[in-house]
Amino acid sequence: MQIELIRSRRKTISIQVASPERVIVRAPNRVAKKDIEEVLEKNSAWIDKHIAKAIEHEKQKASIRTLSELELRELAGRAADVFKNKVEHYAPIVGVTYGRVTVRNQKTRWGSCSSKGNLNFNVALMRAPIEVLDYVVVHELCHRIHLNHSKEFWKEVERVLPDYREHEKWLKDNGKCLIAEVQGE
Repeated sequence: MQIELIRSRRKTISIQVASPERVIVRAPNRVAKKDIEEVLEKNSAWIDKHIAKAIEHEKQKASIRTLSELELRELAGRAADVFKNKVEHYAPIVGVTYGRVTVRNQKTRWGSCSSKGNLNFNVALMRAPIEVLDYVVVHELCHRIHLNHSKEFWKEVERVLPDYREHEKWLKDNGKCLIAEVQGE
């Protein structure tokens, strides 16, 4: 494992596992190497855990089959109907109205809600379990009540989907693979 040390005017030491082979340590200019080594030793379990995650992520990425253009178009066509139906189902439960429902192939967002009530969803969600898709729809509809991620917003999401945290975690754990399937990355 290669450890890359970057010194700067920062005040604290940080550790980043960039890949299974590379750990980046950012440290203040005046911190002694001995102190940096102590921090690395103290955090060795954390580093090992994140290296294992990086190895698993690389294995998953290597096994991903990217969708063809035709498959992606077909998926997007089905997604438009699926999301429209899901929004129609959940909007009365959340107690909101909405504008347009569109599906896009995005790299970073699962969904969005404009101040006008227009909803956008990522086509990659079609590769997720249906409960995860439901969670994103409810999440975006709850933004019709709270255009933020306040405690009140999350209470509203939980009122509709008490187990939303499981689906949120699933997306965090598996989302990069979904994006890679449709983006070809």
